[in-house]
Amino acid sequence: MNRRTFNPDQIRQLEANLHVASVSDRTIQYKGEFKIHAIHENLAGKRPIQIFEESGFDLDMIGKQTTNEALKRWRKTYRIYREEGLLNERPGKSNLGGRPKKDDSVERRLAKAEARIKYLTAENELLKKLEALEREAKYRN
Repeated sequence: MNRRTFNPDQIRQLEANLHVASVSDRTIQYKGEFKIHAIHENLAGKRPIQIFEESGFDLDMIGKQTTNEALKRWRKTYRIYREEGLLNERPGKSNLGGRPKKDDSVERRLAKAEARIKYLTAENELLKKLEALEREAKYRN
């Protein structure tokens, strides 16, 4: 993980680049069109560093390794989802891997709620019986 942070001047310089969607002090979000262009250039044989330099990025600022890592992520997304995946990629959310999302349909949530109610009702009944036994034991003594 890159620990590089951008100062306000660098952020302004990056925001001026046509291929940048947004910049924070730690991250650069690239436009989908640039990602597609970079993938096509890379598949044609250009190295990531060359693609980023030709697109107006200062490699000393963003880091040379960043270019390789970005293209690696984009190639993986492109292999699975094609251009559509690069255009619809959400920052901070990986399109790949991870656990599948839970099916939280209304029916499933209702079934969970009903099961919880049944469990709590049984627990209350048990506590009532326990209290009755304690009262009975106290009365006998």
